[in-house]
Amino acid sequence: MKRLLVIQGPTGVGKTDITLMLAEHYGCPILNADSRQLYRDMPIGTAAPTLEQQQRVKHYFVGMLGVEQEYNAGQYEREAVSLLEQLFQKHEVLILSGGSMMYVDAVCKGFDDLPDVKPEIRSEVQQRLHDEGLGALQEQLRLLDPAYYEQVDLRNPQRVCHALELCLQTGSAYSSLRTGRAKKRNFSIFKVGLTMPREQLYERINKRVEQMIDMGLAQEAHRLLQPYVGDILPNSLNTVGYKELMQVERGEWTLEFAVGQIKQNTRRYAKRQLTWLRHDEDIHWININDYESKNDIISAIVAMHDSMQ
Repeated sequence: MKRLLVIQGPTGVGKTDITLMLAEHYGCPILNADSRQLYRDMPIGTAAPTLEQQQRVKHYFVGMLGVEQEYNAGQYEREAVSLLEQLFQKHEVLILSGGSMMYVDAVCKGFDDLPDVKPEIRSEVQQRLHDEGLGALQEQLRLLDPAYYEQVDLRNPQRVCHALELCLQTGSAYSSLRTGRAKKRNFSIFKVGLTMPREQLYERINKRVEQMIDMGLAQEAHRLLQPYVGDILPNSLNTVGYKELMQVERGEWTLEFAVGQIKQNTRRYAKRQLTWLRHDEDIHWININDYESKNDIISAIVAMHDSMQ
């Protein structure tokens, strides 16, 4: 059976280099599963694959959307699975990699067939988020769907808003619409998780944020954020890095303070990623510190993968 090799791990762990080397080993393309790298014009803040990296290996789902365009994990599931079926006609192995856990789950497990949210409902919820803050939406979600309220990451505006939108549109609790049953795929899945000691990971994250600033993240953000200084941020920019720099654009924070907040919030995001991933019993973990070189890591992953065939 054809096999999808899924490379996961927290932000900053080094997925990009490992994934590129694996793709070159298998002679196959890479499907991106980072929800922010789908957007063009924001390559620094999303750490998108460079032009050189994309010339080395064909990438899909990178830079395909404008920042104002709406996109969700349900759309990604439909488009990515359809693309995989086409690509598997030429390849025995394909690679999926990215840090957006819901996008990875969309391909590996699938989502329930939920209705698309009406634009007017989405606009209403986003306006309330802007005017009243996340706390007001959390409280409404608690009243409409107490079961999901107990499960969701309440600090994640995207998930709170999405659940609330579906509650309002369907008149039912979001949790009642979810079956939790994985969909059957026409390919097998092998998951690898990259990890390292948390202190080392956090140090790498701090350095990467500094590198992004040196590369021009503040200038990139200024160009993208200026049209929204007095308005609601589009979902693409409502993310770590751009959210903090918006406070600079609005004159509320200094750049130095914002950079410190980006580091802190990126570390928190990595911690949430690890918590999510640790619950997946299908992941085969690779501690990067156990190997002397990236080539050794590739050899270990290939050996694990091939032994499962």
